[in-house]
Amino acid sequence: MRVLPPGARGFILCAVLAAVACVTPALTDSGTPWAAVAPLAALYLGCALVTSCRLPGSRVPEGMGPFFPVVLAAVFLLPPAAAALVALPGGLAATVVQRPVRVRRVWHGAQQAMAAWAAGQVYGLLHGPATLGGGPSTGSGPPGRTADFPDVLVPATAAAVAFCLVLTALDGGILATAERRPAATAWHGLVTSSLAPHCVHGLAGLMMAVMWRSPYGPPAGLLVLLPMYISCWVFAQYHRERAAHQATIRALVQAVDIKDRYTRGHSERVGQASAMIARELGMTEDRLETVRIAGILHDIGKLGVPTRLLRKDGPLTPQERRIIELHPEYGHEMVRGIGSLGEARSAILHHHERVDGSGYPYGLTGEQIPVLARVVAVADAFDAMTSTRSYSRARPVPVALAELERCAGAQFDPAMVRALVEAIGRTGWHPVVTSDEDLQVIPAGAAAAGMPGTGPRPSPLAAMPDQGSRPAAPAPPPGRVPAVPGPAGGSAPGPDGPGAGG
Repeated sequence: MRVLPPGARGFILCAVLAAVACVTPALTDSGTPWAAVAPLAALYLGCALVTSCRLPGSRVPEGMGPFFPVVLAAVFLLPPAAAALVALPGGLAATVVQRPVRVRRVWHGAQQAMAAWAAGQVYGLLHGPATLGGGPSTGSGPPGRTADFPDVLVPATAAAVAFCLVLTALDGGILATAERRPAATAWHGLVTSSLAPHCVHGLAGLMMAVMWRSPYGPPAGLLVLLPMYISCWVFAQYHRERAAHQATIRALVQAVDIKDRYTRGHSERVGQASAMIARELGMTEDRLETVRIAGILHDIGKLGVPTRLLRKDGPLTPQERRIIELHPEYGHEMVRGIGSLGEARSAILHHHERVDGSGYPYGLTGEQIPVLARVVAVADAFDAMTSTRSYSRARPVPVALAELERCAGAQFDPAMVRALVEAIGRTGWHPVVTSDEDLQVIPAGAAAAGMPGTGPRPSPLAAMPDQGSRPAAPAPPPGRVPAVPGPAGGSAPGPDGPGAGG
């Protein structure tokens, strides 16, 4: 069981006490509309419990999460304290997969109760009950006039936004206290990623509340939830399949890393550098993700190369070199059937082409080389030069960038090299994976100033037994990598050692 820091325990205790204060008026007030509270609370509880039930042919995805339209409908139909009470049972019964389970469930219950109470207060301040129609928020009895559209949308939207803000504020607080994240980053991205979904849930909750108050009564409100619930289920199923797809990619990359022990972490770093270049070039988010995947999978063809060649410390024969140079074609064949990869497949096949036509496998030149392949080629060479291999020591980041610039126009696309230089100059180079020893890290602005970076960064795998027996990097044997190019020209060292690239 994970032990929570004292700050996190205090934060959770305060949230629980605040939630108790939110629901207490509903428990002590004789005017609480239990005829509406009870069915709404039971409905929300059922939505929370159904995530553990089997549906025909599948299981409800764990990522589906709480079904907030019911809680927001309660916000629109009931007083704030009663709405908080509706949220409590479902929050306590939420599916939890990480420990401590009980603490997390209590936290979810308190969090949702507080958010519902705050949303109810905002809705009341903006005179939402008057625009909804149907008389007092009793949830039962004869219906009154119909809702005032579009006036009802303003308080309903404000309530949904308040609900989202309270949830994200509490999420950021628990991240800052439980995981000791900096306050500046604990809330980063939480609101922007959840605001739109909560507004959609608010719209569904408003539709449910309007139908609940209609002449058809509560059963009509329940009918509104069915298509919404199915949509949420399908969306969560998509996310689960996407997560499984990403896990498969990670497994393939790990297989390559295990086979070629001198390039551990290389694929992830190439994906990161490729995304930096793509972002600097102004590519769309979808294409940026595609180029990141291409960078991660660019070496997948090494699974078809004999292990003895990948781990050979001596010089390669011409025949062995030709075998290693087949890995882009192997990789392309491996991923040919994965339609979702799109342009990534061509990047895997052509990331060792050179703009002067002397690359492989097809000797393409200039614009003939796919754009994403030119991006991955630069990212691949950059990481190869800035990490230690069996045949070479890591170069400082500024030196590697200078080498890329020197080879631009012959080996690399100058636009891609310039994009990487500018991106690292502005944000620095902070690789997310540091499996290679002596990996260089450089702060923002250091590249332009010619600084050598912050020096070697220790590997998180350094304590593992296989790292202790890993040989120090010897001098490059003849034939293993091309010599460092002189002023007359040449090429940047290939990530594979024999000039084949990574």
